[in-house]
Amino acid sequence: MGQATPGFLDQPPSSRTLTSYDREHMKLYMRLLDAERDGADWREAVQVLFGLDPDHDPVRSRTIHEAHLARAHWMTEQGYRELVRESQRKS
Repeated sequence: MGQATPGFLDQPPSSRTLTSYDREHMKLYMRLLDAERDGADWREAVQVLFGLDPDHDPVRSRTIHEAHLARAHWMTEQGYRELVRESQRKS
């Protein structure tokens, strides 16, 4: 899966619009969605993608994973529209 993501929050912003955090962590969101699609265990994903030890701090690790995965789903369901509008304005 790759290297851990530096500089992440325990909870991504819960804005109705894209945030700078979302833009900075888009790759992380895609990697989380890929891991979910591939059936990876959340503990493996959080260890690889966030550099956390789920055995040492299972509650925080699970919370971080679930919150970022939820935001990743939001990006694919709603957030991407803002990116499309931006690219259309640039065209």
